[in-house]
Amino acid sequence: MTQPQTQVVQPKVTYTKGDFVVFRDVEKFWLGKPGHTFVGRVERSWRHADTGKVLYDLVELSANRHRAGIDPDYMRLLPAADAMHDIDSAPLSEPDTGAMTPAAVAWLRLHFAQDATLPARN
Repeated sequence: MTQPQTQVVQPKVTYTKGDFVVFRDVEKFWLGKPGHTFVGRVERSWRHADTGKVLYDLVELSANRHRAGIDPDYMRLLPAADAMHDIDSAPLSEPDTGAMTPAAVAWLRLHFAQDATLPARN
């Protein structure tokens, strides 16, 4: 008896300018070449004249390179909540800042530098 196979179906997402995404260079991926996955920022969307499909132009952040005509089927949104999770869940009640991630410490330093000075340590 065979088990039914399930397929994960990604919902259709509309990306807007400024969204951070992870995307794949499809040809490199299917050919098994390295360096096929990138983080980018959406610059614009446009409709392909022949297919009518919405495509996106991105800036590949690691190289500050423009990438045109990215198929949204090979893009995924990078939610801000994921990027900020370490700061949002930092153990602020612990006196040892070593228990916090570097990002959480950096955010706290910036926050206190803008609002007030830290209290003196005894």
